Amino acid sequence: MGKADLDEKSTEGAPRGRDFIREIIDADLQAGRHTQVVTRFPPEPNGFLHIGHAKSICLNFGLAAEYGGRCHLRFDDTNPTKEDVLYERSIAEDIAWLGFDWGEHRYHASDYFERLHDYAVELVEKGLAYVCSQTLEEMREARGTVTEAGRPSPDRDRPVEESLDLFRRMRAGEFPDGALTLRAKIDMANANMKMRDPALYRIRHAAHHRAGDAWCIYPMYDFAHCLSDSIEGITHSICTLEFENNRELYDWILDNVEIPLPRPHQYEFARLNLTHTVMSKRKLLRLVEEELVAGWDDPRMPTIAGLRRRGVRPSAIRAFADMIGVAKANSMVDLEKLEYCIRDDLNRAAPRRMAVLRPLKVVLTDYPEEKTERFDCPDFPPDALEEGATSTSREVPFGRELYIERDDFQETPEKGYKRLAPGREVRLRHAYLVTCQEVVRGEDGEIAELRCTHDPASRGGKAPDGRKVMGTIHWVSARDALSLEARLYDRLFLPERPDAAEGEFEDHLDPDSLKTLTALAEPSLKDLPPGGHVQLERQGYFFADPADSAAGRPVLNRTVTLKDSWGRKDAPAGKPAPRRPAAEAAAPALRKVSEAARELAAADGLDEAVAEALCATEGRLALYRAALEAGASRETAGKWIANVLVAQMDEAGAEALPFDGAAFAELCALLDAGTITATAGKEVLLEMVGGGGRPEAIVEARGLARVADGDALASLVSEVLAEHPDELERYRAGKKNLLGFFLGMAMKKSGGAADPGALRAALQEALDS
Repeated sequence: MGKADLDEKSTEGAPRGRDFIREIIDADLQAGRHTQVVTRFPPEPNGFLHIGHAKSICLNFGLAAEYGGRCHLRFDDTNPTKEDVLYERSIAEDIAWLGFDWGEHRYHASDYFERLHDYAVELVEKGLAYVCSQTLEEMREARGTVTEAGRPSPDRDRPVEESLDLFRRMRAGEFPDGALTLRAKIDMANANMKMRDPALYRIRHAAHHRAGDAWCIYPMYDFAHCLSDSIEGITHSICTLEFENNRELYDWILDNVEIPLPRPHQYEFARLNLTHTVMSKRKLLRLVEEELVAGWDDPRMPTIAGLRRRGVRPSAIRAFADMIGVAKANSMVDLEKLEYCIRDDLNRAAPRRMAVLRPLKVVLTDYPEEKTERFDCPDFPPDALEEGATSTSREVPFGRELYIERDDFQETPEKGYKRLAPGREVRLRHAYLVTCQEVVRGEDGEIAELRCTHDPASRGGKAPDGRKVMGTIHWVSARDALSLEARLYDRLFLPERPDAAEGEFEDHLDPDSLKTLTALAEPSLKDLPPGGHVQLERQGYFFADPADSAAGRPVLNRTVTLKDSWGRKDAPAGKPAPRRPAAEAAAPALRKVSEAARELAAADGLDEAVAEALCATEGRLALYRAALEAGASRETAGKWIANVLVAQMDEAGAEALPFDGAAFAELCALLDAGTITATAGKEVLLEMVGGGGRPEAIVEARGLARVADGDALASLVSEVLAEHPDELERYRAGKKNLLGFFLGMAMKKSGGAADPGALRAALQEALDS
């Protein structure tokens, strides 16, 4: 596919088209509805970002830059059962790698949990939300269809005070998961199914990776999203078309709570769909978990991490986002457009080198055995030089014995074949014209060697008499060749639309999506650093794997071929690709981090997720090891670093923490001994992060030691009951469900130091006396 075959391509720095979103922003600014454009990118930290997210990142951050505004990074961390700090870290790394900076505007939905809770209470107080006891299945069954109205919940007319009481008890942890939800009271006959009394809060007794166990109720996405936009002052909340039906609920929530003006508005654009690709995070996770690929950063994955590992540059992704533009209707984009942008970007960035992937030996019988020549070979052809750049070159050794590509010789050439054949003359690039005189076979009957002659007068590859030759091929000197590993990556799926193909999507994996070869290259490639780009002439663009390359021995990942030679190699009808070919072919080196985590988990008896978090950075692992040396238990040290401390470490770096492994071990010992509760432990850790200090001293100074003494708890309970006489009167009048309220108030008053079980018993005794 050439330039003429592609849609209009906008290059970096060129004026962008006035798409419908920019027209909306122009109108808003002109009318004075907003004075500054504020956008946001709100990922869920439950997976790695993919190329579809990259389109949204480029749009949101690009609009902010174009209009002199700002773009926020906000993690939508409202579902603790699926979220992980590893995903959060990877998301931030991906956005920064793409070239975008959120500055000081990095937020989390969890930053607003208290305010979101207050907004929920406001809706209940206004009679616009109620606590529902229906199960999830019952809610779905009663929702109705697009042609039939839903049936109201039996709890829809629950009195406001009763819903408020139940909601307080939900927060206090009195009910199990799924027992109750908080639902908006809207319209069970609304044509938009999203408006049929949607859930706003659900119970999840799960530790949050930032909030710990402070909450056991969590807001739903639709409730948290619009209010987080309002809290942050977002002006244009831009999302993909699958959220179009959510916009009515977005507006309803903002219409019915007290928020500052101007309020945000949601706009939808077409998501990115690529051929030969799946974009569902759920399906990408299945590929990883079932080991059909070698991890989230497998170079065949459409994740940003995978594209980066493959050697794609951020400038190519930004150019691709510009090329496809912003539309209102979903469509399928040919993967070749992305590959075109990658080639176009690397053309001026990747110096040329020669390497043979499938070597065939050539002996020049008329060339002196001990002679070595060196040819000056340009790093870039003239049309690939940047404007004003000076041409550079390297010397390539040449000798009697060479290697050429096996595909560059045919004993019986087919029609149109223009490379080497018996009796045929071709050009060795930058060197000589050679003619094949003899074919030598090995014991297995396969061609083992070609014996050729050269024309000494053709040095540099030019025919002295102006004669034409059939073709030009590349080569390497056998004596000087550098042996290296080359990984030939291709499209992961055979059909254009693997989601729509018959059977499971995994059935359509391309068994040839990865081939690992031992290649022979010109010796200058030993200087290619990890993360370096190169074009292997006539082969494609390659990238020195940053994890697996070593000094003097790069491991090359093929980023993209030189042209679309892949074509339409769909699987034959009735013959789906075999399951799990990718896992069998994947290079073991791509699993280094996971293997390290598995080894640590097995050696120390840790959960694999905890071990993965510890192995993610050297700082975390060093602190963990130091704490163990100081006597900390493996389980407590691992969990508290991975689940509690990791956010602070990611912000400042482990070396910047103002305490050492011994101090952290002391905190672990206090937790294991039951001297402090987990809630109090987080308070201690927060103070340690802020200014250091010894945990025991902090506990003593702040009175955070676990309170389990009967007299102390009785005194605490008496104070709480005295502060809430109205609730006490209602409890004794029969509102026994207020126990959860009193328990929450007492725990808060103790600063989290009270033993929960002992406190509940003391409360029960005092309330019933």
